[in-house]
Amino acid sequence: MTITLKLGGDVVEQAHPSLVSDLKSASARASFVIVHGGGDDVTAIAEKLGKPQSFVVSPEGIRSRFTDKETAGIYTMVMCGKTNKELVSSLQKGGLSAIGLSGLDGAIIRAVRKKKLIVVDERGRKRAIEGGYTGQIKSVNRELLLTLMQKGYVPVIAPVALGDGFEFLNVDADRAAAHVAGALGAENLILLTDVAGVLLGDKLVRKMRSQAAKKMMKEVGFGMEKKLLACIEALSMGVKRAVIASGMVENPVTKAIAEENCTVISNE
Repeated sequence: MTITLKLGGDVVEQAHPSLVSDLKSASARASFVIVHGGGDDVTAIAEKLGKPQSFVVSPEGIRSRFTDKETAGIYTMVMCGKTNKELVSSLQKGGLSAIGLSGLDGAIIRAVRKKKLIVVDERGRKRAIEGGYTGQIKSVNRELLLTLMQKGYVPVIAPVALGDGFEFLNVDADRAAAHVAGALGAENLILLTDVAGVLLGDKLVRKMRSQAAKKMMKEVGFGMEKKLLACIEALSMGVKRAVIASGMVENPVTKAIAEENCTVISNE
């Protein structure tokens, strides 16, 4: 069984202490590829470097970082450097043969640079802005990932893609994980975050179909809306089920695989 595991930035920084040992145990029964986030770290370091960050919202309600060339460089430095290597070190310490990569390495993730973005301003009006260095994922180097996995490595991928002009492109980590899962034909996409799953009010939604997830995207707020979109995309690419679960609980990977206290999305 192949599982694509996405670790949100909060999980990378504050995961339950059992995460690595749990992942080590689960890796005896499944092959894992990890994609990680870390946007808060990017924002904090960018601001320390005197580069304030700005965010935009699409007409579909998706919030994303506006990435100009300078931001793309900082994003790459933090994601591929500090965040990725700290995570790889942690996994290695726990006995996993983790190998730190980004979408740039071996052209693991190729993307098309968006020329324009349609955004919604504070008054609710749509307008077009220059696309910056944000990418729309077009391919994943499946063969390279399979080769590494067959050799016993756990690929740990930072969400920076290679553009057609060989530029660095910011791609959303949840959606990068979805594309990796789809390319590998993974049985499961697991998104570990800082909450138990999709919450409506105070109630956890335990199961839903992809069509229901589409309708719910504008109800769940920033952050979760991209996770729902990633789950929908993964299912459309043949992944059997997508799970949104907490990485802050004991043995989070095992519990997500067992569908314990989480949100499970499928086409069934």
